[in-house]
Amino acid sequence: MSDYQNEVEELERRSATAARLFDVRRIIGGLFVVYGVIVTIAGFTASDADLKKAQDININLWTGLGMLVLGLLFLLWMKLRPAEAPAPEETGAPSDGTDGTKD
Repeated sequence: MSDYQNEVEELERRSATAARLFDVRRIIGGLFVVYGVIVTIAGFTASDADLKKAQDININLWTGLGMLVLGLLFLLWMKLRPAEAPAPEETGAPSDGTDGTKD
């Protein structure tokens, strides 16, 4: 292989790695998991006065658990369907059906 082909293949590998690294599902899922843990802990430490304000429903606990589930679903989705870098465009012949010559 030529140096040019090796360089193109290396750039394609880096592009695929960057696409997986900056997948928005990872960011959203991670934030929901972190905030879910924090809110769940707040739910476990809720006082009787807090529960009385919410008509004896531990809102922090239920919201935190919901956030944890949602965050884990995002991360599972990312794991099962990883992001792929877009295919490189082919250069060469024009795509308008002409042969590229002027009349």
